[in-house]
Amino acid sequence: MAEHLEKRAIVSGIGQSEVGRRIYGGDDRWERMPLDLTIDAALAAIADAGLDRRDIGGICTYPGNMDTPPGFSAVGVTELQDALRLELDWFAGGLESPGQLGSVIGACLAVAAGLADHILCFRTVWEASAQGDKGREAVTMGGGGGSFKARTFLQWSLPFGAPSAANWIGMMAMRHFHEFGTTREQLAQIALNARKNAALNAKAVYREPMTMEDYLGVRMISDPLCLYDCDVPVDGSTAVVISRADHAPDMPNPAVHVEAVGSALHGRPSWDQWDDLTTMACRDAGAMLWERTDLTPADVDLAELYDGFSFITLAWLEALGFCGHGEGGPFIEGGSRIALDGELPLNTHGGQLSAGRLHGYGFLHEAVLQLRGQAGERQVAGGPEVGVAAAGGGPLAGCLLLTR
Repeated sequence: MAEHLEKRAIVSGIGQSEVGRRIYGGDDRWERMPLDLTIDAALAAIADAGLDRRDIGGICTYPGNMDTPPGFSAVGVTELQDALRLELDWFAGGLESPGQLGSVIGACLAVAAGLADHILCFRTVWEASAQGDKGREAVTMGGGGGSFKARTFLQWSLPFGAPSAANWIGMMAMRHFHEFGTTREQLAQIALNARKNAALNAKAVYREPMTMEDYLGVRMISDPLCLYDCDVPVDGSTAVVISRADHAPDMPNPAVHVEAVGSALHGRPSWDQWDDLTTMACRDAGAMLWERTDLTPADVDLAELYDGFSFITLAWLEALGFCGHGEGGPFIEGGSRIALDGELPLNTHGGQLSAGRLHGYGFLHEAVLQLRGQAGERQVAGGPEVGVAAAGGGPLAGCLLLTR
């Protein structure tokens, strides 16, 4: 097999800020600002890699600083560069990317091309504070009403009361239910498993037990997705350092190698006009990943798969070949296969459904911890050697296969 350039990159350092939520009307005193959180995560990642700020030659992020929707991305490349006084040879940030981890994939290729030896990648969210006491807003433009004028695909969905990815993913989930007989009780296992794992994660927002009765009894958001199928807005920042693989011997922590990446988009770049609504762009990204390695799904010891909504996780399980297309429901039924001690431990930190919405970077951070053997109480037994981190829904998808 020809060399694929991502193999020249490693994850050399990881860092994460405090993760919190401001509770309006209560006694909560959470007052952390986005740049504060970002600096904490960035400095932690740099130190974890055994580096100094002067060693960092590049920065990348997703999507970069943007004001709408509130708190979705409150810090961009220029703010962090200025705060850390970095001299950069390469930087990137942008919304049009193969999902949130597309920024990390770009950093791997930049390192492989020799543009920088060490690149700091980060993702900061401040949605819990920015949305305040008004209730959760749609993670898109136009959900809050006002004078917003819909453009692109929103002009066809917003007038019909579908401003949110919850509506679009709910439609995809319902199609999967219709075609393959998937049930809410099966889908519930994604949320129940996440909550069980979050109980072992001190940073997780929701750690109290959840039962099937709790899941089925909570309010519906966008049929068949209920409240517990939707991720939890938080404030927090996650950072990773991508370095050239030949720096691995100099790192204080075990290097996690990038074995393969997936970033393909072969279908229409659309949430609602995808050719098969039981799949998403993860179908193409997942297929591409396995074309770039001799490893197979059977070699994977743990999977950290995006759960902005629980159905996205099920779609990733199918797209990455852990089960066949349409077989996700039976695969997760009962929850034993995806449990911490199961054949494919899934979202071992609690995912975004219970640990909090840190976007794709939270999954990559957890995969690295697990492969290093540093995940504490929730550590997967047996010394896992291969893991996959994947993020994105709808027409956005990016994934990385990682090895110890």
